[in-house]
Amino acid sequence: MFKILPEELFLGILCLERKRAERSRKKFLLLLIDAEDARNSDRNSDILAGVVKAADVARRETDPAGWYKERAVLGIIFTELGSAEDAAAIRRLQAKVHAALAAHLAPQDLDFVGVSVHVFGGDSDDDDISADPIFYPDLVHEQESKKLPFLLKRVMDVLGSLAAIIVLSPLFVIAAVVIKLTSEGPVLFKQERLGQFGKPFTCFKFRSMKANNNHQIHQEFITKVIKGTYNAGEEQEGACIYKMTRDPRVTPVGQLLRRTSLDELPQFFNVLKGDMSLVGPRPPIAYEYKEYDVWHRRRVLEVKPGITGLWQVRGRSRVRFDDMVRLDLQYARYWSLWLDIRILLATPRAVAFGGDAF
Repeated sequence: MFKILPEELFLGILCLERKRAERSRKKFLLLLIDAEDARNSDRNSDILAGVVKAADVARRETDPAGWYKERAVLGIIFTELGSAEDAAAIRRLQAKVHAALAAHLAPQDLDFVGVSVHVFGGDSDDDDISADPIFYPDLVHEQESKKLPFLLKRVMDVLGSLAAIIVLSPLFVIAAVVIKLTSEGPVLFKQERLGQFGKPFTCFKFRSMKANNNHQIHQEFITKVIKGTYNAGEEQEGACIYKMTRDPRVTPVGQLLRRTSLDELPQFFNVLKGDMSLVGPRPPIAYEYKEYDVWHRRRVLEVKPGITGLWQVRGRSRVRFDDMVRLDLQYARYWSLWLDIRILLATPRAVAFGGDAF
């Protein structure tokens, strides 16, 4: 019988394969045989032995197999499949595994076992574009190991957002009144954004655009920016600005709100709800995420999105999209409470003197 890799080693190989796929843009498949429900069964040992035998039948000699969760969930990594994104190929693989399980387990034991297939690097053309946490056990384990620092970050988020809402409440009132008096439509603009692991949430902003406008113009623009085909000097007389500076949808008051970042004040309520943090990457819109390269998607995986971040205090709209993503990943890699405090202290100056918010 082939050797089952221990959990730590198998998860290390999985993370390495994921990082390799991010660079090569090649897909790979992770098949999980979940026998966790059998842990309290008196037939647990027989069930696990049958799962191991079934995995040996289903895998190729070059496909690594090991415990995704020690003696509970067995994983097999299938690489170089080529047609892994083909639903028919996945169904054939699942059928092969189910047949192997049926051959090596007693009929009553099959109820304790489940099979799931996960494809990394698939296109985001389907409705569910959320990232699969299954491929990021390193992030999950890191968050588990930093429970106290993340708890303190959450406390800082709650206290900080409450203080901001109270102190800035006059600005909330003034902005709401001016928006209502100068243009038709609601005071608040609500838009679905993507949080950590691509989980959708409703993001709040003061409305800076005309009501009932078409987002197509922004979708076409941001696609060019993400793909690197946008000429950043076109709209700003040679200055490199990677944001729409002449958006016909924006009202005169909305332009002022955007330049001062006052349109983002309602996002303090998103922080209170837990959808966002005070500091983190900006949350993308779904159609933006669909244009991301595989490595870009890590910016919505590694940490919760925030109101401000390294991008805002180190270049803002003058930074290319790829460089913005690198700043987000740098923040996630070196995150600490002290780094959050430094970014928060630098944000007012960036807003006041940045000159590149649109």
